[in-house]
Order: sequence, then structure tokens, then C-alpha cells
Amino acid sequence: MDSPADDPDAVVVGSGPNGLAAAVLLARAGLTVDVHEAAPEPGGGARSARLFDADVVHDICSAVHPMAVASPFFRGFDLAAHGVELCTPEVAYGHPVDERHTGLAYADLERTCARLGADGGRWRTLMGPLVEHTTELTDLLLGDLRRPPGFTAAALLGPRILALGTGVDELLFRGPEAPALLAGVAAHPMGRLPSLAAGGTAVLLGHLAHAGGWPVPRGGTQALTDALVADFRAHGGRLHVNSRVTDVREFAKARAVLLDVSPRGLLDLAGRFLPPAYRRALEHVKYGPGAAKVDFLVSEPIPWREPELAKAATVHIGGTAAQVRAGENTVAGGRRADEPYVLLAQPMAADPSRGLPRKQPIWAYAHVPNGDPLDATDVVRRRIERFAPGFGDTILAARGIPAADLENYNANYVGGDISGAAVTLRQLLARPVARWNPHTTPLRGVYLCSSATPPGPGVHGMAGLHAAKTALRREFGLGLPAGW
Repeated sequence: MDSPADDPDAVVVGSGPNGLAAAVLLARAGLTVDVHEAAPEPGGGARSARLFDADVVHDICSAVHPMAVASPFFRGFDLAAHGVELCTPEVAYGHPVDERHTGLAYADLERTCARLGADGGRWRTLMGPLVEHTTELTDLLLGDLRRPPGFTAAALLGPRILALGTGVDELLFRGPEAPALLAGVAAHPMGRLPSLAAGGTAVLLGHLAHAGGWPVPRGGTQALTDALVADFRAHGGRLHVNSRVTDVREFAKARAVLLDVSPRGLLDLAGRFLPPAYRRALEHVKYGPGAAKVDFLVSEPIPWREPELAKAATVHIGGTAAQVRAGENTVAGGRRADEPYVLLAQPMAADPSRGLPRKQPIWAYAHVPNGDPLDATDVVRRRIERFAPGFGDTILAARGIPAADLENYNANYVGGDISGAAVTLRQLLARPVARWNPHTTPLRGVYLCSSATPPGPGVHGMAGLHAAKTALRREFGLGLPAGW
């Protein structure tokens, strides 16, 4: 824990990727900055740990990071210059559909099209133009939503988001693999399918599979956090762990306070000082389904029935596109799905340093209703075994964390909602409330920089960048540091 600074210019509460991104930018702008983190270590949803064995690294929350390549914040930060190596798997993500069909999204677009056979040309038509314009499109989708799209972006994004967001895309394909691949990506935000919000996710993450890939950081997600913390400290920043903040007035002397917290967290810190209309709007923010996390230590790679899945760092287990939709809609309705969608990561497919040949980490979570107390270990094991017979025989150790308990690990995960608030069209356009600049609050000098603000969930640092940009301009008359 760093020693306290006298009256810092700015304070950041919460050290998740967005909080640290904001802190880095403020410190690089020449301000004195303190970061306060309630947990014993920084990182929020970007931490790693040796859960079962000293030789094996498990990611605690986020594991695979396509937006660490694409995000304007991380492009400006330059992870490679900070010693972070992003390991890109040969297969960005895979999706076993049934016992005979498996969808594979290779990092190479043409290889993906070849694998899809008769649907390859349609996949190329869908993804190819997005890949060609990836920087423009990613900058727009990860923006603060106040900049209207240019003609090219609108022409590319509009029809695709509409098609994927309404289910029309299924009519484009003959086989089951391509629709399942798209449904598996669209399910990442956890919510009803199809929806325009999910369609936007499928467009963004789906094309990034072929434009930078879906990499894992060598050594674990913690490498991202460590790089951000090191840069923050190198520019004079001070990090305080085990430092729980209970009242925003603790920092009355700071000219800017940036909160990497959920809407409920903002109410806890400053609810009594907020105007009634804004407070009521925060109270009505809806939280989405929860993630029931499971970590496995296994004796060998997962024995997938389809051997090519061993090359994927990410696997979506949900069956056909229709089965993915049915499971997601059941959970969004507040009930457990009989066969829930499972998001799985096998990081050693790209980063062998995570473990040993006979001791390997497997990361997974199942989608469940918000606040569900279910320990999903057996559910996830059974879902994997459907497509990898014998997986249970490889398990050396396992740990399940119910959605209801994720909030104890990170207060931003209300009821296990790792997105910070439900990802719906309304709550993307007004996130967390309807406000021209959603990173501002009615309190002078107090800003919100969590995934509850645009552009939403993901390890991209962009909510931190948008909030820092606003605070620098309004409170200090400064712009973003060079490179951003």
C-alpha cells in the first residue's frame, strides 16, 4: 500500500480496468492521483491467482481479451511496450453444435470460410468488410455514443446489427455451424436473444476474431493489471488497497473524483446528495443475469470429440442457435435453464506458461438468473462432457462460485451480473441513465467511469478514458495525454 498523498488533485475509487485506465490518464496529464481499492489487491475483474497449485495460473474473472488489441485506450497505452505479450490462439473461438457439427472461427478469415463450406461465402460477406474497416468500426462501437457514425460505418453496421439482432441472419446460412457461432458470441452480454444489443456484440466481437484475434495475456490476465499499475506509479500515482470508501465526501478537497462502481455503488457513496430524479433513475437501473463461475484443475487438455477445439482458447457450449436462444431467454426470465449456455476458456491453447502438461487450468461460467445461489460445478462439468466424453476423469480439483457470491468478490457484480448493468438497447443508449454525458453526475467534480457507462462491459478501459477526458477538460482545462 502506498503512503497517503496530501490533498490529491484527483481520486479514483475502484481499480478495475476502467478505474486504472482513468488513473493512468490523469497521472500522465501531470496530476497527483490516488486510487482506492477495497480489495487486498488491484484489478477488479482483471486478476489471476494460483488457486490449487503453485505452478498453475487461473484467471479469476476475465480471461480472453479481444478488446485489449482493438481498444483505443490500449492502443494508446501500448501493452507490448509495457512487457505484456498477447498470445493469439489459432482458433479464436469454437462452438460444438452437436455430436456431428462444430463451428470454428479461426483467426484467419479465409480458413474459417473454408471450414464453413457452402456457408463460407456468406460468412466472408458478413465479416470481410468489417475486418477491412475494423479500426473505424471499433472506435465507433467503443465510443461514448455521442458521435454519429459516418456513412461507411453506418452502411456496414446498420444492416448487420439489424440482421443479427433480429435473428434474420439464420436465414442466410444453410448449415447449423455459422448461426451457432454467431449466437454464441451474441450471448456474451447475458440477456434475451435475439436483441439489437446482442447483435451489436456479435458484430464487434465476431469480426475481431479475424482482426487481431481473441488473445490471452501471457502469464494471465493479471499481466494487464500489473502493467497499468506500474505505469500509474511511474507517473507519481498512489495506490491504496484494503481501502474501502463509504462516502464520497471523504474526498471533498479533490477537484475530481472518478468512481469505478456500479449504479448501486454510486447510490451507496453519494445517494443522499443526488437530485431526486437522478437518484430514482439509478434506483431503477436493471441488472442482468448472473455468472456462476467454475475453475477446474485438470490432468490433460479437454478430450474434445472434435480435435480442432483443442486449438481454441475460447469455447461456447450452447448447442444450436435455437438452443442458445432458448437457454438465454429462460435465464433472462428469472429461471434456470436445463442446459445453460457455458462460456469456457482453456488458456493453455495459446499460453503454455499457465501450467504444466499434467496440471492445466480451465476457466468457465454458466449463465444463471441474477442472484442464483447454485454452485454450477456439476452443471458445467456435464455440459463439457456432452462434447468431451471423459472430461470428468481428468479433473484434479474444482471450485464453484455461485452468482450470488460474486458480489462478495466484487461489489460491482450485483447479483453476479458481471456487465455492471443489464445490456439492453435502452440501457446502452441511456447507460446508466439518460444524460448527454453519462460519465458526469449531478455532483460537481464527481464522475462515473465503470462498465455501467458507455461503451459497457469488457476489458477495454474505454469508460475510464471517456470519464478522464471529461474530468480533465472540465476540472483542469487539460486534454488527454499525447497518444490518446
